[in-house]
Amino acid sequence: MTAPTTHTIRIVLPAHLRVLGRVDGEVVLRVDSPVTQRSVLDALEARHPVLRGTIREYGTLRRRAFVRFFACERDLSHEPPDDPLPDAVVTGAEPLLVVGAMAGG
Repeated sequence: MTAPTTHTIRIVLPAHLRVLGRVDGEVVLRVDSPVTQRSVLDALEARHPVLRGTIREYGTLRRRAFVRFFACERDLSHEPPDDPLPDAVVTGAEPLLVVGAMAGG
């Protein structure tokens, strides 16, 4: 049996979540394969427990309505949470962007 491959993942959070999580700049996490939205967010919340419930709802772990995920110039917000993230995110070449959506008119 082989050990899971661990990847270094970069995450960019919106300013208010960086303040709440006391994060300066990007968050760099070690995540085992497969690298998915769920595995990255699980690792982020494990390292910064104060962020639980800010990106995903408590209990259901569904993405909050006004939070979006982007990577490699693509909106990944409506992708299934267990789909693999793009290779550029998995290799650390590109960050996963967590963005607060704008609403109103």
